[in-house]
Amino acid sequence: MANEKLPSYLASAKPVPKSARTAGLMTTGAAFAGIYLWIAYYDKLGNALPLGNLGSVILGVIIGGGLSFGLYYIFSGMWGMKTGLPLYVVGSSTFGTKGGYFLPGIFMGVLQVGWYSVATFYAAKLVIAGFGGTPKTLLGPLGQGETHGFDVLFVVVAVVWGYLFAFFGAKGIKYVARVANIFPVVPIIMLLVGAIMALKGLGKFGEVRVANATAGVPAIAGMLLAIQMVIGFGATALAAGADFTQNNRNESDVKIGGLVGIWGAAVFVGILALITVAGANGANAKLLDFSYVGSLGDVGGFIASIMLILFAVGSMAPACFCSFIIGNSLSTMVPSISRMKWTMIGATVGILLGATGIAGNLESFFGLIGASFGPVCGAMAADYLLSGGKWQGPRKGISVPGYAAWALGFLVGISNNLMLGKLQVLKSWHPAALYSFVVAFLVYLILAKAGMEPAKEEAYTVVEPPEE
Repeated sequence: MANEKLPSYLASAKPVPKSARTAGLMTTGAAFAGIYLWIAYYDKLGNALPLGNLGSVILGVIIGGGLSFGLYYIFSGMWGMKTGLPLYVVGSSTFGTKGGYFLPGIFMGVLQVGWYSVATFYAAKLVIAGFGGTPKTLLGPLGQGETHGFDVLFVVVAVVWGYLFAFFGAKGIKYVARVANIFPVVPIIMLLVGAIMALKGLGKFGEVRVANATAGVPAIAGMLLAIQMVIGFGATALAAGADFTQNNRNESDVKIGGLVGIWGAAVFVGILALITVAGANGANAKLLDFSYVGSLGDVGGFIASIMLILFAVGSMAPACFCSFIIGNSLSTMVPSISRMKWTMIGATVGILLGATGIAGNLESFFGLIGASFGPVCGAMAADYLLSGGKWQGPRKGISVPGYAAWALGFLVGISNNLMLGKLQVLKSWHPAALYSFVVAFLVYLILAKAGMEPAKEEAYTVVEPPEE
């Protein structure tokens, strides 16, 4: 399949044999569902509620989940199942053998550092809030009654949590799997309890929202922001669909796993979280806090404190997954540094971002993720369709269509990000992550049709996954 002319990440890649494949619902579906059960997904979904009524925002979550499955996941996922190979290998068809080092290879690992910082931030925030404290950070978002400042306790919790679960992730996937199998049931129960406690105020939310409606925005703004946040949250994991589905047996496994674990989980979790936020604000007869954590505190009392600690427990699995992917991605692309060292380097950066609170500004972060990996998904979708769904193998060097598609898609995707300040082109409620996918898809399609795709890498022979 390979020789010394190939980059090491391609030369060392081995497809998962068919005999080792398992059902998609129990692998792909369960893994993705665990991702959407992470509180980082739904804590800020309520920010769309002031821009639209509850029904329109829920519709946005449904549409966002459907797009996540049908555009961002399915093409990478199908290639993973057909080849038995991970994203960084199948992506070399779209971005080239040399281009694949950065996209999606190293870039995936770098962005997981960002996700690890989010995991660290939320762990510290939930633990402190659960024990009755008020989380305070230098640069984090301000919740109800919170102020900026240096909090030694927040930093200590972030550091301890961050390095503990970085260690588990660095030890290998079997340790990650053990954590993942234990804790997913916790957030499911807590989400149901939170929604039930908030139901009493749900009927009053419409009146409260109308009285405090945001002026100057179109009626569909809330729906569009929900689409943006759902896609932005899932973009990196969705692009890595091949990493999950290389263990699946057939197309049905890929589809069922995605329908349940992505679309189903995103909608189920999103609706329960939005009901909790809307009900809490309705019960208070005024708009107080659109974060899930803040809303849960408004309706839950002492029970909410216990629930916040349990949500922190439920965040262990995502933290381990992030740290594992950091080490695995970066050590695969730069094998001169061990996976343990890469994991700890990435974790240290993530801990700094989490402890200072920077990682808590999720709207901008989700937008950045969507802008970064939306174009990856768009370019790969075009490549998939042009090849008739059959993976053709790596292309030589750096693929101009792939990189042009990503660059233009990224510029479009970042155009609504609050981090741009005065350079922001679109309002933040625009689903720029979706726009970036469309732009990348069209750019790749046009340039590929113009004959600008590199030649296939002759040193690589595409083979069927072995039976055993």
